Amino acid sequence: MKMSTNQDLKSWNDKKIETLIGSLLRSGVLSSALVVFVGAIIFLAGNARSPAGYRVFHGEPADLRTVGGVLRDVAALRGRGIIQLGLLLLIATPVARVAFSIFGFCKERDRLYAVIAAIVLLILLYSLIFS
Repeated sequence: MKMSTNQDLKSWNDKKIETLIGSLLRSGVLSSALVVFVGAIIFLAGNARSPAGYRVFHGEPADLRTVGGVLRDVAALRGRGIIQLGLLLLIATPVARVAFSIFGFCKERDRLYAVIAAIVLLILLYSLIFS
């Protein structure tokens, strides 16, 4: 295991952090799209012959309104649950970006921006959990 040196701390500059955040966002969106695509294929394979009823709006089933319900549907390989998981990944991507920003600001020893990013993360988490 490599020990952290002074040179390693200096290598954490704005350019490196921006590159890592860009990669995080790109991989989050691409993985979300892939999961939604797989879920759509599974959903359409099971419901290809079902007629679409457009006269009455039917919301998502109750089991897809909680993370636990989504995970149960994913474990059962249900298409709608897998699509919902992809959407949860898409929502989690900017949250992960803010969390990584805190890490990057701490590595750069920029306490003010680390505190501001932590406040933003708390607001995001509060709005996700309690809304």
